[in-house]
Formats: sequence, structure tokens, C-alpha cells
Amino acid sequence: MSRLFEPITIGGVTIPNRIAMSPMCMYACDDEDGKVTEWHLVHYASRAVGQVGLIIVEATAVTPEGRISARDLGIWSDDQIAGLRKLTDLVHSHGSKIAIQLAHAGRKATVPGAIAPSAIAFSEEYTVPEEMSQEQIRRTVKAFAEAARRAKEAGFDIVEIHGAHGYLINEFLSPLTNQRMDMYGGSTEGRYRFLSDVIDAVRLNWEGPVFVRISANEYADGGNSLEAYIDYARRMKDQGVSLVDCSSGAVVPHPIDVFPGYQVPYAHAIRQSAGIATGAVGLITEPALAEEIVRNDRADLVLLGRELLRDPYWPLRAARALRAELPKPKSYERAW
Repeated sequence: MSRLFEPITIGGVTIPNRIAMSPMCMYACDDEDGKVTEWHLVHYASRAVGQVGLIIVEATAVTPEGRISARDLGIWSDDQIAGLRKLTDLVHSHGSKIAIQLAHAGRKATVPGAIAPSAIAFSEEYTVPEEMSQEQIRRTVKAFAEAARRAKEAGFDIVEIHGAHGYLINEFLSPLTNQRMDMYGGSTEGRYRFLSDVIDAVRLNWEGPVFVRISANEYADGGNSLEAYIDYARRMKDQGVSLVDCSSGAVVPHPIDVFPGYQVPYAHAIRQSAGIATGAVGLITEPALAEEIVRNDRADLVLLGRELLRDPYWPLRAARALRAELPKPKSYERAW
């Protein structure tokens, strides 16, 4: 029997199979209001019809100035809850679970008001961010807490905290971008403190599973090692995080040598060494590779990104390739 199509329960939420849609920004909001549009409803519901077990909604900004772009989804206002509720209801109606990735772009924001742990620009194409005061840090942590409350009201099953790809939380974690000497920098303990505060604040308003996405390899001298992220993962587990979503890169501009499954070893190492569930992501396109990852306990979930943009019905194709039984929408049975 295919392991990929077995249900899995994480933090009390049962996901119908081990296939998850990786969060990918759609830049599809109208009028810079951060609200769900018809595009989002069609986009995400299509993957639920295609039997993706868990759909993780794109990076959704907890503050207006924390957006990657002016067309990002937002969860900084109660006015955004109704659209998000419509989205979760639609996805649930097709049998999938749905998560939301809570995010702040930090120094990589392209809207006015970029902030960061230290006043260092990502590159010449980006503005120099304002170094955050401790009051700004407190307000931002509170924004994550309020976003978690709104996620609960909107009906999400899981919250993922975006701590990867060089955005704000990743900037605090990395010595490449955090040159502070106060309680939020200067040591591993200090650099972890912002994420620690965010996790605690989110959990005050959220009883369900919490995932954290990380960049487990920073691909630059002086950056965090995999061993540092294993330590961070142990800390996350102690704080009640249910799964670490293992990506890599984008903390500083640096080329990455990519190949099928290139990030899977990070998920495997963290799973083994920290004793926490992990998600594997990165050029996973073939059913046999996805099956091998979960069958050999290298990760608990397989996250697909661009492959699900190309083929919303990838799980149906994978089930046929792996000779697995997978419920099909009645309207599509004639095709399978």
C-alpha cells in the first residue's frame, strides 16, 4: 500500500494524505487591500478538487508594511476575515485541510515602511530598512498574535509561521542579517528570541497545530548551519510546534544548486535529531520520489510547489502511478 496516500494526524488534525501544497505567493489581490479575490478561490479550490491533502495558503501579511508586494494577501484587519472564511469553507467542502502561512517580509518588503533587526539592505535593488526598536518588536509580535486569532475565526486548520527565505523572522535568526547586541541578538539565544516570542504569542490565540517554515541552509559563510537549525527545531518542539517545514536559501543573495529532492536531507536530519515532524519541499515532481520520502521516514509530509501549479490534479496522477486508491470527485470518475 502507498504510504503517500495514508492519512496522518499532526497536532490533532487528520490530513487525508501526505501531500501538501507549498505556500506560494500569487500577487493577486486587488486595490492593495489584502483581501481574497475570485482568483484565490479558484486557485486553491482546484487543488482541493485534485485531492491535495493539505493546502497551505501563500505568505499572508500580518501588517500592511510587512507585505512582500502591494498585491499580497493580508490578515492584518478583521475586514479580511470574511474572504478567508469563504476560502476555507470552499476548500473544506472538497475534503482537504487548509493552513495559512503568517508572514512579515522584513527588509524584503517592497512597500513603504520596511523594518528589520538591523539596518542592512538585502541588495542594491532594495531599500535600507529601519532597525526595529524593542517597541516595534513588541508591536510586530502582537500582530502575529492577532493574525492567529483571525485565522481561527476564518476557519483554518493549521497555522504556519514563515521563518524562512530571508523574511523578518529569518532575519532575526541569522547572524548574516542580525547584528543586534540587545536581547534580540548577539547570540543563538538572542537571535532565536523573536521567533520564540512569536510562537508563544500565536499559541495564546490558537489551539491547533503550528508549523514553522525555515531556511535550513543559508548558503553563505557565517550563516546558520544545519546544526543550528536542529537546535532551533528542538526549541520549537519544546514550545509546542508540531512540524518544521524545511526549505532553504534566500537569506542573502546567493546561487543555489537545485536538483530533485535537494532539500530532503534537511527534513530528514531535523526529523531524526530533533524528534519533530518535518515537511520536505524542493523539486519533488515524481510520485516515486514522493513515496520514497515518506516510506523511508525522511519526512512526514511532502510539499509540492510549482508542480501543483503545472498540474492541480497531481495527486490523482500519482495515485494511479503508485497503484493507490484515492477518492475521486464523482464528476471526474469517467477520466480515471
